[in-house]
Amino acid sequence: MTEIFPGVKEIYSKYLSVPSTSAIDAQGASYRWHVLDNQEELTQRGITPVGTLVCVHGNPTWSYLWRSLFNHVSDHQLAWRIVAVDQLDMGLSERTGKFRRLADRVNDLGDVIDALDLGNNVTTVGHDWGGIVSLGWAVAHQERLNNVVLTNTAVHPAGFELPAALKLATHPAVHGWGTKSTRAFLQVTHSLAQPALDPQVRQAFMAPYTSAEQREGVANFVADIPFLPEHPSRRALDEISEAVRSLKVPALMLWGPKDPVFSDRYLRDLLGRLPQAQVHRFEGASHLVGEDRDIATPIFEWLDSTPDSAHSARVQSEDAYLPMLAELDSRQDDPSAAVVDIHPPRSLSWAELGQRVNALASGLQQIGVKSGDRVNLLVPPGIELTSLIYACLRLGAVIVVADAGLGTKGLGRAIKGAGPSFLVGINRALTGARVLGWPGTKIAVEELSSAKRKVLGVEHTLDELLEAGSSTGATAGSFTAPDPDADAAVLFTSGSTGPAKGVVYTHRQLSAMRDTLRETYHLKAGSSLVAGFAPFALLGPALGATSVTPDMDVTAPRTLTASALADAAVAVNATTVFASPAALANVLATKAELNTAQRKTLSNVELMLSAGAPIPEPLLDKVQQLVPNAKVHTPYGMTEALPVTDIDLDGIREAGQGNGVCVGTAVAGATIAIAPIDDLGVAGDQPEYTPNATGEILVRAAHVKDRYDRLWITEQASSSITGWHRTGDVGHFDAEGRLWVEGRLGHVLSMAQGAVTPVAAEHAVQSVAGAGRAALVGVGPAGTQAAVVVMETVPAAPKAGPASSELTKLVRSAVAATGIEVAAVLVVKTLPTDIRHNSKIDRAALAQWASSTLAGGRIRTP
Repeated sequence: MTEIFPGVKEIYSKYLSVPSTSAIDAQGASYRWHVLDNQEELTQRGITPVGTLVCVHGNPTWSYLWRSLFNHVSDHQLAWRIVAVDQLDMGLSERTGKFRRLADRVNDLGDVIDALDLGNNVTTVGHDWGGIVSLGWAVAHQERLNNVVLTNTAVHPAGFELPAALKLATHPAVHGWGTKSTRAFLQVTHSLAQPALDPQVRQAFMAPYTSAEQREGVANFVADIPFLPEHPSRRALDEISEAVRSLKVPALMLWGPKDPVFSDRYLRDLLGRLPQAQVHRFEGASHLVGEDRDIATPIFEWLDSTPDSAHSARVQSEDAYLPMLAELDSRQDDPSAAVVDIHPPRSLSWAELGQRVNALASGLQQIGVKSGDRVNLLVPPGIELTSLIYACLRLGAVIVVADAGLGTKGLGRAIKGAGPSFLVGINRALTGARVLGWPGTKIAVEELSSAKRKVLGVEHTLDELLEAGSSTGATAGSFTAPDPDADAAVLFTSGSTGPAKGVVYTHRQLSAMRDTLRETYHLKAGSSLVAGFAPFALLGPALGATSVTPDMDVTAPRTLTASALADAAVAVNATTVFASPAALANVLATKAELNTAQRKTLSNVELMLSAGAPIPEPLLDKVQQLVPNAKVHTPYGMTEALPVTDIDLDGIREAGQGNGVCVGTAVAGATIAIAPIDDLGVAGDQPEYTPNATGEILVRAAHVKDRYDRLWITEQASSSITGWHRTGDVGHFDAEGRLWVEGRLGHVLSMAQGAVTPVAAEHAVQSVAGAGRAALVGVGPAGTQAAVVVMETVPAAPKAGPASSELTKLVRSAVAATGIEVAAVLVVKTLPTDIRHNSKIDRAALAQWASSTLAGGRIRTP
């Protein structure tokens, strides 16, 4: 079928004469509109549409922006009519010679919708200034409105300054030249695409605007931005922005966070007006989000989705709901230690902790923190973090926890994505917030000079909040208990498989996590816990356990030494220790520094827990020797569900060797299943329990996350099997019903022999003398991938590249026993790992590096 522009069929292009009802036009005036409309194609195919999408572009684009929606409907035989308009003075529509302001454009949109006789069941879709125009029609025609879809737009300045890019475009010295006389404004807009636009696509976007006369509407659109209160269009903007709050229809927002104009702050403003909206932020995408990413697929999947499908992995706990603060509130007169800091030495009794939490909650309340507000906590584990967590839970505020282990870039991306209203931090975090523009009213943990407060933008300090809150005499009964099913926390994943994802938990789900740990590990009130793993700083007081964090950087697990662990255990006479595999490896490496008293204290530990990555049996055996009287357990889980299964050292020994890592059986209240994979490594959609069938691991439990935060597409994929959360891990059940983890779904090799998981081969490599850690990656097209081993050696290889012939021979022989033929063996000094755990190997990066290296590219360190 003939295309008038790349990706636009000729059958879609339509011109029509539309009478104008705008006050700026003479009575009886009529204009020639251009629209893209797939009605004729639907009619030819005998398809009756279920509704109409009315798509409105912004400035300086045109209806061409929405071509992917037309093509998606056509390719998938969907029953949706799509109408994408070219606003007057824009695109291929008539140049009216009038300065059309916001109110006129909303009126114009109504004129063309009426002329097309679109009836009811309308879904508006808007981008840029097309967002406010489309919403202007939507709020005035709610009886005809079904849904609202928005991409990178704004409905109000919301107290913000004009973005720098628009400041420049509206400056009198630049405006006429940049927007009309030249193509500068268009070129800058097109350059925002990530990745760059194809030259033919760029040319198509430019086609309606090749002369200054054709760009008159572009210039007027910029001049009509109503940022100043006295602007002629400000009243219309204010009216529409407030009316948006009255919309009760479903809403979807698809966002490019790298947009220098409509940044995340406008997304947050929109969410305040449309709290029912589903959101997906495409990390790395910019202003032209529909060019940067596929928005058509999620739009139509969302239109067809059922309400609350994202919550399907949750199961109601059989136990009565007990709030996270129940244990703390029951011990308000208890003088025994609740939380202990090592450096500097400090402790709070249960009674003192309760008083501090209530005072802090009152102080936060006085500065405007309310139920549902997000509070980002950039505070290391200890008394301050514990107090803040429970104060926020007391208020019903949502804690946002993204640790520095994500790195500056990852941390900033996480904070901006979560969009907190308040940010509490230590000096280093506040400096980063100031320099990198992290959102939220700033609260300092430490006291600062007036000059430093001003530089960092700090409005309050923790001591000020405590003083203000203490004066009120607040008690637990002073606050309204939050809804159990309201959001309680946004916790971020490690970022080991892509940008860190925010995981939302409700109060009920956090409590279910606490209950699962209590029942699985018999963690009762009176226990004492060394939390060398940050999540347990949140759970300790809720379990009634006296908690201490070792003297270490919890964002760098390898900083935990044996002495630091022992000193923490001494401080609380620890019965339980939780530390990551990387932390335990360094503890074992430094155990020679332990004195007799420290060794004796460690011998009193009753339970040792370690999770975050698989732990080899020999390492666990050495840990057992360090804590000889403890039960050594390695729970398997993830940020989305912690924990899922559990196994102890005896169980690992009993399971023996196998394809993967044995992680045991489901914890209390959890159910696990397998969705088998096909020869290409694609997981199915039916839960199974058949022994030795490899597939994606599924879980359901009361403590499974509520949803991924502002990642609607990701959430839909993870909950696509009703009643289950897809973990993204692959594994199988053995004949005894134990679960074996074989790696990540994204790391499965698609070879000629079928789908191959990497863990068994990696273990075989590690059995070779002189081998360190190893990763098996696939190189080549799906279905015919070659298996390549990338490994560390002991001692470390002097440089990255092909392994010696002798090592290659030994590795190939070892891996052959698992049924895999290795095509090549490469050595590196150190395998790239995630920052938080220092243990999860970045196989995606290694696969890319191996492919380049074997193709003759320059050998660089992966």
